[in-house]
Amino acid sequence: MKRFAFAFEEMRASPETVFLLGNKGAQLAEMTSIGLPVPFGFTISTDACREFFAAKGQWPSGLKEQVREKIASLEKKAGKQFGSRENPLLVSVRSGSYVSMPGMMDTVLNLGLNDETVRGLATQTGNERMAFDSYRRFIHMFADVVMGVKHELFEEAIAELKHSVNAKSDTDLSTGQLQQLVDRYKAIVTEFAGQSFPSDAWAQLEMAVSAVFRSWYNERAIKYREINNLRHDAGTGVTVQSMVFGNMGNDSATGVCFTRNPSTGAKEFFGEFLINAQGEDVVAGIRTPEPIANLKKEMPEVYAQLFKYQNTLEKHFRDIQDIEFTIQENRLFMLQTRNGKRTTQA
Repeated sequence: MKRFAFAFEEMRASPETVFLLGNKGAQLAEMTSIGLPVPFGFTISTDACREFFAAKGQWPSGLKEQVREKIASLEKKAGKQFGSRENPLLVSVRSGSYVSMPGMMDTVLNLGLNDETVRGLATQTGNERMAFDSYRRFIHMFADVVMGVKHELFEEAIAELKHSVNAKSDTDLSTGQLQQLVDRYKAIVTEFAGQSFPSDAWAQLEMAVSAVFRSWYNERAIKYREINNLRHDAGTGVTVQSMVFGNMGNDSATGVCFTRNPSTGAKEFFGEFLINAQGEDVVAGIRTPEPIANLKKEMPEVYAQLFKYQNTLEKHFRDIQDIEFTIQENRLFMLQTRNGKRTTQA
């Protein structure tokens, strides 16, 4: 049977791996192999994506079984169970082409949540607010990416709620208010998708992987490939990774950084982060991020680790690196690295 799913620790980055797994999957494998703290995960190959389109949207034979095997392996490593009410394993599902196409294709975070597993997450983390915050984010992303519900509808709903309770920021919303938002979001899905939000974790995973495959041919991605003269037939890899949470409170954060200043090329650590946030918040511009230098004051040990790892990555890849990271309760996790885009001056 053809292999479609590869755990990070099974692979190393090479031109062949980049084409097989996409850039994101290959670099996660490489970061794992050099000992950086990368959350456990696996990548579904670009072969599977091409076969998915050849079969008019059907998963290739053997893929479902391989994904189940890889999830079982993640469960063992994480000591959690996918779909469990008591101790749920949650995952992110992200795209990754052979050439980095920032923001062109789709991502789903916190997959595996439903009305029961959200309670398990609250117990597991001792943080009920974070559990419902993650759930409302998941419904929003999944409905947008997978079910085709306009993301503006969710943004309007949260804006209305914040206005009605006089909350300046998403982080000011209480657990009860986030629970109300979850109910409102589910009602939006039922109304605009013509079906209720799927609660089965395996169904969520299948639907999300298929949606990420399909995002290879979304309008933005096609346009980006045309402008940058990239192949249309390559397909995307899909990375499934156990979640780490930057929205656990003030000892958690998410951010992006560069090993050099991308505007000038000067060797200075450059980037920004948001306390108590998830990855999409940094790029979405919902709150104003802080410069990376502030992390030194707020979490000095984490900053020192991140500073060391960014040096390691630039030396290893011999190029400026564009890095994504998450801090969960003062623990640093590396989520992505890629060669950074510079301006002509840099």
